[in-house]
Amino acid sequence: MGCLNSIVVPAPVDAVWAKLRDFHDMSWAPGVIESCQKVGALGGTERGAKRILNGVFEETLLGVDDGKRALRYSIDRAPGTPVDGTTHYVGVIRVFPVTATNETFVIWTSSWAHSAEEGVAEFCNPIYKALLEALADSFSPEG
Repeated sequence: MGCLNSIVVPAPVDAVWAKLRDFHDMSWAPGVIESCQKVGALGGTERGAKRILNGVFEETLLGVDDGKRALRYSIDRAPGTPVDGTTHYVGVIRVFPVTATNETFVIWTSSWAHSAEEGVAEFCNPIYKALLEALADSFSPEG
């Protein structure tokens, strides 16, 4: 089971990766992420860093790979949402250069082993779509 969402961001890959790689900074997604609370002392690129998004999604950073431009995280709890009944929920964000246009292809996937509730993908896909659109908008002249 899982989700797959992608977008082409009108910015160079290094700029997009610099914005995405800090697990504790989601300032690029206003209107989607109202709050990103750091939990504990670990920095936003350190494995094991924790955050709470919008007061609901409790997440842990599983790793940042600058060479592959990839970030992996788990959703540990999400009370009151279909995600809360899942096991082994892992999200992965990857960025790739679009060399012909100096833009960036971003793919955001998630997978889980089991869910106690139906509708996890239907719940998550619109959130990932909105996050990717906010990311692209953050590089627009108005963003």
